[in-house]
Amino acid sequence: MTQEHTMPRFRYDGAGNMARIGLIYIASSVVMEEEMWAMSAPGVSTHTARIKLPKVTVQGIEEMMGAPELEQAARLVGSAPIDVLLFGGTSASFLHGTAYDHALIEKLRQWVPGIQVTTASTATLAALKKVRAGKVALATPYLPEIHERAIRFLSENGHEVVKSAYLGISDDHALAEVPLEKVYEHVLSVDHPDASAIFVSCTNFRTVGAIEALEQRLGKPVISAIQASFWHCLALMNAAGAKPGYGELFTDSLTQESKN
Repeated sequence: MTQEHTMPRFRYDGAGNMARIGLIYIASSVVMEEEMWAMSAPGVSTHTARIKLPKVTVQGIEEMMGAPELEQAARLVGSAPIDVLLFGGTSASFLHGTAYDHALIEKLRQWVPGIQVTTASTATLAALKKVRAGKVALATPYLPEIHERAIRFLSENGHEVVKSAYLGISDDHALAEVPLEKVYEHVLSVDHPDASAIFVSCTNFRTVGAIEALEQRLGKPVISAIQASFWHCLALMNAAGAKPGYGELFTDSLTQESKN
């Protein structure tokens, strides 16, 4: 008499069988990957190639974007079986306005043909459209020169900034070390009655853990660059791969299990 063989129950191992996101990210940054993993339902994975940012200044960003490593990173991560390619730098994609962001997307499409492509800035505009935002408030950790470019980018895309504040941080490691409690207070400080939504810029600045609490307090959508980037990747693939608890933006992107 032979004993019937049954397969054991396996644990989820992180496989991206629903969606694989290819991310081009700053070498010295850590927050975006962590927050994307936190928001990802089983079946969604993120795969990263990194580029070096000398300093979080206009000159430093320009040096990074002009270096050959950008193309190398795109081609390297694009050699994996990814479904969408994301450039995970907000200020780096809005630095010289909307046309600059569009040109970056076209370059990424040439380097990694055949898949969907987005940037943190393009994703932000898509997210603001999704929540029907008009006038907005803006919270950033940037230096004044980069903060002003964020205001200009939002304004030229139909989102007048009615109130804003910045923290004046130029060191990338310091950006990631701002505690969530301080981020929460920073975002609250820019709220304005005329703002239909609040945007929090920077992909090395912790935000997603506070978004639900902020929306409950303010009664309006709060969009962060990391949250918007992850959401837009899912939206481009029509994938319901987000966990609940990370903002109004994800209404149509939650896993079926979380809706039940």
